[in-house]
Amino acid sequence: MLVPDTPNIAELDRIIFDELCHGELHERSRRCYVEAIEALAARGAQGVILGCTEIGLLVTPPDTGVALYDTTRLHVEAAVEYALAE
Repeated sequence: MLVPDTPNIAELDRIIFDELCHGELHERSRRCYVEAIEALAARGAQGVILGCTEIGLLVTPPDTGVALYDTTRLHVEAAVEYALAE
């Protein structure tokens, strides 16, 4: 398991709480996330978990070649599958 470098963590958190939680989507913030994802890939990450519900609004699979696992999407898909199961 890898996490972003310490200097990046504060900025990634700031983007979540000061922008995404307020419905703000900025290109510079998307670039910041993509750069963090690419840095993790350079350190050996084969995929990245988007563990905050808002990150998937900012970063999507076309933004990077790294596999993204959007936990919001995964939970919704599982809930729908469960609800539709007989």
